[in-house]
Amino acid sequence: EHFRAVYEHAYPADELMPLTCRGRVRGQEPSRALTQWVVLNKTKEFEDAVRKVLRDVNLDNDVVVSVFETNIRVLGGLLGGHSLAIMLKEKGEYMQWYNDELLQMAKQLGYKLLPAFNTTSGLPYPRINLKFGIRKPEARTGTETDTCTACAGTLILEFAALSRFTGATIFEEYARKALDFLWEKRQRSSNLVGVTINIHTGDWVRKDSGVGAGIDSYYEYLLKAYVLLGDDSFLERFNTHYDAIMRYISQPPLLLDVHIHKPMLNARTWMDALLAFFPGLQVLKGDIRPAIETHEMLYQVIKKHNFLPEAFTTDFRVHWAQHPLRPEFAESTYFLYKATGDPYYLEVGKTLIENLNKYARVPCGFAAMKDVRTGSHEDRMDSFFLAEMFKYLYLLFADKEDIIFDIEDYIFTTEAHLLPLWLSTTNQSISKKNTTSEYTELDDSNFDWTCPNTQILFPNDPLYAQSIREPLKNVVDKSCPRGIIRVEESFRSGAKPPLRARDFMATNPEHLEILKKMGVSLIHLKDGRVQLVQHAIQAASSIDAEDGLRFMQEMIELSSQQQKEQQLPPRAVQIVSHPFFGRVVLTAGPAQFGLDLSKHKETRGFVASSKPYNGCSELTNPEAVMGKIALIQRGQCMFAEKARNIQNAGAIGGIVIDDNEGSSSDTAPLFQMAGDGKDTDDIKIPMLFLFSKEGSIILDAIREYEEVEVLLSDKAKDRGKGKKNPFNLNIHTCSPFSSADTRSYISFIRNKKRLYRVVLYTVY
Repeated sequence: EHFRAVYEHAYPADELMPLTCRGRVRGQEPSRALTQWVVLNKTKEFEDAVRKVLRDVNLDNDVVVSVFETNIRVLGGLLGGHSLAIMLKEKGEYMQWYNDELLQMAKQLGYKLLPAFNTTSGLPYPRINLKFGIRKPEARTGTETDTCTACAGTLILEFAALSRFTGATIFEEYARKALDFLWEKRQRSSNLVGVTINIHTGDWVRKDSGVGAGIDSYYEYLLKAYVLLGDDSFLERFNTHYDAIMRYISQPPLLLDVHIHKPMLNARTWMDALLAFFPGLQVLKGDIRPAIETHEMLYQVIKKHNFLPEAFTTDFRVHWAQHPLRPEFAESTYFLYKATGDPYYLEVGKTLIENLNKYARVPCGFAAMKDVRTGSHEDRMDSFFLAEMFKYLYLLFADKEDIIFDIEDYIFTTEAHLLPLWLSTTNQSISKKNTTSEYTELDDSNFDWTCPNTQILFPNDPLYAQSIREPLKNVVDKSCPRGIIRVEESFRSGAKPPLRARDFMATNPEHLEILKKMGVSLIHLKDGRVQLVQHAIQAASSIDAEDGLRFMQEMIELSSQQQKEQQLPPRAVQIVSHPFFGRVVLTAGPAQFGLDLSKHKETRGFVASSKPYNGCSELTNPEAVMGKIALIQRGQCMFAEKARNIQNAGAIGGIVIDDNEGSSSDTAPLFQMAGDGKDTDDIKIPMLFLFSKEGSIILDAIREYEEVEVLLSDKAKDRGKGKKNPFNLNIHTCSPFSSADTRSYISFIRNKKRLYRVVLYTVY
């Protein structure tokens, strides 16, 4: 029914716009969902679709296309269509007229893509004009310098299949050369690859590494190239990368990006939806346990938001709210069901179908979600929804007799097109120049059973997968019980918990050891905060895992209560001395201890840096901070400890400056500086927090002017009334400066000659 709607409202355009019931033309390219009809046992419709493609499609169009997308969607679609066409022809009922017409179109398209590989590295340009190629003025492309790893590394299946089908070896040779270059450019100490690479020099442009967007299908095609082509070097490369992924990126059930040169350092605190393919790849690899774990985590996110957000944080909040109907999670669900036989995954598939029908279905098709939180739609339905989502969901529920061919004789491309495994023994005239040395010696016994017979390794015992999923059922906070009272009541037999949230101190080694035993780890966020994440399966025992869960529940509730009880508006640090006179106002975060500036008069004083600068021990320069507002750096001890040390030295207030270079209130959320779990009533002075960017303004002012006076308050004060200044200006500060104003003052502090003119300009 849905495919007919596509033909009715969109054909011959490339995609259906389901809200406006019309087609979107991205270039005159063939249907990307030919194989759907055969998989769905609609052979008559498949035959009609092939005839339409041959009749209506012209590849010689003046259109700039993505080499990567054209390969996986169009070339892959043509080759998949050809594979099934010759299969049907052999069966003797359908496609008897077929004479490799789709293959000839695929070959024509392949030759049109080859000029993109005209680089010294062998990596292709990211885009090409189907009519004019590369670099010609009319081509409007060929000046790019960078491409993503997946873009250059997701060609081997389609290009090798084209070579094996036609006997033209050039396609496989070009794809192999690109893979060879990526392998040689891997970071040797970590065996990871970056996201973006320069196609001319081979330098990594983006040096973060993960299994999601920009890299995903590179790993997929290394393993599948081994399966399809039988070349052991591809398996050796994949195993080397996989060992690095599981060593650095995998933090079960999370998969977090890291830096290729510093793989122990997380590159970001959120995950993108494209990594949902990885559990399916792990099934093909034969590493079933982490596949179940990550898939279950993703399913919990879906149950919370109805769909998988385009990106979500490590604590499962929405980072990017769109959902373009991506099929990767359905793909992994299908492969996990194939591996385990667990009917749980049928229930997962049922949930996906129900959510699609309930939230995404519109009169002309299925619309992408613009925001999973609000349920708003976008007028798009990408071709991968047809090519993959329907196919995997159908196969998930189909019995063997529902499919007219043996699907085990084929391998899925990244766009779910089918290529026959017999290609491995056809036209093997390719010169294998990609045999590379320097493979890492890997101590991983599961490499012995890559591409396993799942019926032997994982018999249809639902209890196996269930035992792995069970500890992860509360991984997403929606299903976590709320309320400290209920948590305390849940302790069995009055057993005392090893650590309570209210007692926890991040600097206490004993506490950190207890957390480790409970499966709780600390993640240092880019903005300088510390995040707690529980991995139940990493706990020392099931009892320790339960203790860890209770601790996390307490911490969530404690944090929530603190936010509700002590949620205060931002504070202000106002520079009032010459030549600023109150015009520079910096947004500051409050503290949960010390003098409350919203209830008491502001604090005014000159600033002085403490020694040591971190303020974590008794100050060695008490005379410098006596009667002044002390500047201290964040880190190495609790905020309250810093406050006590500067207070004991005679400071009348304190400003903590973030040690995370480049942080700013423009991009990072303000937060309250927390106490240390002890009674903080002894702290009497006001304490405010500045991010690095705002703090550097005060530090620059000190370097330029020895005496810098500031005002700590709950909001900016009018510094002009009743007070003369050298310019006889009546200065009114109605609101804090914008970031642009602040940036202006940074440069003017360093150039006194321009100061008078700029101050006048700023005021008026």
